[in-house]
Amino acid sequence: MTSKLVPPHGGELKPLLLEGKEREELVQRAQGLPVVRLTSRETSDLIMLAIGAFSPLDGFMGEADYTGVVENMHLKDGTLWPIPITLAVRSEQADGIEIGAEVSLIDDESGELMGVLSVTEKFSYDKQREALMVFRTQDEAHPGVAKVYAQGDMLLAGPVKAVSEGPYPELYGEHYARPADTRAIFEELGWHTIAAFQTRNPIHRSHEYCTKIALEVSDGILIHPLVGKLKAGDIPADVRMKCYEVLLENYYPKDRVVLKVYPMEMRYGGPREAVLHAIFRQNYGCSHLIVGRDHAGVGDYYGPFDAQKIFEDIPSGELHIDPLNIDWTFWCYKCDGMASMKSCPHGKEDRVLISGTKVRDMLSGGEMPPKEFSRPEVAQILMDYYKNL
Repeated sequence: MTSKLVPPHGGELKPLLLEGKEREELVQRAQGLPVVRLTSRETSDLIMLAIGAFSPLDGFMGEADYTGVVENMHLKDGTLWPIPITLAVRSEQADGIEIGAEVSLIDDESGELMGVLSVTEKFSYDKQREALMVFRTQDEAHPGVAKVYAQGDMLLAGPVKAVSEGPYPELYGEHYARPADTRAIFEELGWHTIAAFQTRNPIHRSHEYCTKIALEVSDGILIHPLVGKLKAGDIPADVRMKCYEVLLENYYPKDRVVLKVYPMEMRYGGPREAVLHAIFRQNYGCSHLIVGRDHAGVGDYYGPFDAQKIFEDIPSGELHIDPLNIDWTFWCYKCDGMASMKSCPHGKEDRVLISGTKVRDMLSGGEMPPKEFSRPEVAQILMDYYKNL
């Protein structure tokens, strides 16, 4: 039976995770190979490659793909791709690695073997240029830029074979899903239109309102929190999971929402990261991505709706997932409920603008957020967390 879900980006899912005997043989062979240690971001990218979330990529980018992505958001074959997926090493390490060689990829924090790279290229690159084009700034106070600047000066490229998904399957159990898993779930539910909601924070009332707008116009929604590494001050994944669960239990229809996590690390790349979020949500089977205010942003590096505008510049047919753009949302006392700039006729003096930052400030000061900010069950979980910091 032909699927009614959107096709994967590039036409097919390309998971790179080995299993069974093939995996055992690679693990054995990897013991004798030169070692490249991965940063947390490189490890998370490798896991996204492993599970097929970064389809159609088959490994870390070569020079032509890297340059095309940095300069014009396209791989050398013309496929849309907004952010480089690369593996950096120091120059002296690159000098000791031959083209055609295999290297073991080891997570630097855990020491775990994550996969093996077949090296097809090694090349230098311009970190400042990458920062400017991808993040729209060269300011090293930007967390994504800082990580690029801290990388080695050479990039290794080539296809990878993965042997691990890290701790995520065990940590998150049924909430952890690969793209093939969510596609199977949506097929079983009979959903054709699915809106994905990207989040790295607990869901406050504005987020909830955005997702419920999406519920009105789709078969169902995928609440899809990121559980890879965040910047200092962001709320840990285990605390956020409790918040998501209690919110879905009390305020959402159980047959129209799927909650799954994904293992990527946040880059805080604003508009370009929004496009990356759309691409891998398409791979997960979603037809729409909810894009609200300051999607994937940090600080004041991006305009509040730059992440919506970037989709206007993508030629028709290059994505099969559409943005579901939602305006600035807030609680309005005169409307006596949630509203947006498009639906509320009242002035700013009647509105409570809600943000994750504002909620965090209240909680860290020991102040219980009011109902206009957060559902009480969620607020209590967060209060308990901040109390114990």
